[in-house]
Amino acid sequence: MSGICRKEMRKYFRFFVCTLLAGSSLAVKAQGENYRVKTIVIDPGHGGNKPGARGSFSTEKNVALEVALKLGKRFEEDMPEMKVLFTRKTDVDVDFLKRAAIANNAKADLFISIHCNSVASSRARSTYGTETFVAGLHRIDEQNVAIRENADIKLEKNYKEKYDGYDPNDPETFIILSLFRNNFRAKSTEIAKLIQSNYEKNDRINRGVKEQGLLILQRAGMPAVLTEIGFISNPAEEKYMNSEKGQNEIVDAIFNAVKKYKQQNE
Repeated sequence: MSGICRKEMRKYFRFFVCTLLAGSSLAVKAQGENYRVKTIVIDPGHGGNKPGARGSFSTEKNVALEVALKLGKRFEEDMPEMKVLFTRKTDVDVDFLKRAAIANNAKADLFISIHCNSVASSRARSTYGTETFVAGLHRIDEQNVAIRENADIKLEKNYKEKYDGYDPNDPETFIILSLFRNNFRAKSTEIAKLIQSNYEKNDRINRGVKEQGLLILQRAGMPAVLTEIGFISNPAEEKYMNSEKGQNEIVDAIFNAVKKYKQQNE
């Protein structure tokens, strides 16, 4: 590799770390300092005029909020060293992009979005279990979020001078972006597997960890997962997710997963 090429690669690396990761702990780790899981953002799905899936007596937005608030309280009580933020704490609608922006602006180390699953009524009683999603990079029609974000840079005047020669159309830039996206995906998969394993310990059906091009995960500049805590369309699971016992078990599963993830990575 020529000296000029190395110089350009260093420029891309510095720009990416400073702007796309927005100072996240993974960026700190890349700079040689100790990685710490210090800030977590909890995202209760839907809200306001977007109720999400509906069960026979409850809605996804309310179940997700109840579980999220209990999870946050658990962190505050048992891991007070962790900073806990929410994308919402009441029944309000928060745009998908804003949810990810809250985590990015807070330089969060983990992003966990809580949702309820649902299927058509004809399959409601036969479909149940938990699954956790991570951002998918394998779909041809899904552009890398960082590339989409960087495309806007070209709308600014003098962007090459302003961003130290950065060109979002340069293929070497895509290589750097992909390396960091793969790092986030690996960490996301790690925490997702821990969550699913803990659900299974409570005799929940484990439907696995899956990749999907979910906008909210694609825009998060840190390890991020969206966990479906059960099928609200299934009468038994709807009852479970609305019960104190069920919500406590769900909270335990997620909390213990984050605790183990933190131990393994620090």
